[in-house]
Amino acid sequence: MPERASEASAVYLRLKSLFTGTPARRKRAARDDQADGLSRPFGSGRDPHGVGDVVDALAAQLGWTSALAQSDVLEGWRELAGEETAKHAVPEQISDGVLVVRCESTAWATQLRMMRSELLARIVERFPQAEIGSIRFQGPDAPSWKRGPRSIPGRGPRDTYG
Repeated sequence: MPERASEASAVYLRLKSLFTGTPARRKRAARDDQADGLSRPFGSGRDPHGVGDVVDALAAQLGWTSALAQSDVLEGWRELAGEETAKHAVPEQISDGVLVVRCESTAWATQLRMMRSELLARIVERFPQAEIGSIRFQGPDAPSWKRGPRSIPGRGPRDTYG
């Protein structure tokens, strides 16, 4: 149990250090400034920041930039691949730097495999933080003979294929 408590306290201290220190330290610093008569309402560091800048800084601190860039790749697939291609191929997931794209037919999968380097170059140019190193194009799923109203145990209808 002490190990679990130390892990929880380590996580707490890490998050506490990310968010500008403790409230007690801020109150003490404010008291010290007022005691010296140096309270500066327009001093450095008091300018407001835009919400986008704050969110970008927080994402960078917490290490979310890669995951956010990967979701941008999935959302921007239509612009990356083109309208016609996006109608026939849909990105499914990104795992270990591999973008998996499900194609409508094996012909589309073959065509996109030939365009792989061009698509990968567009992705790397537009979303460098996504860390995508490869694209895998998959055709449609094959039908399963194992389940259904007319399935039977054993080899089934496949033994008529030679």
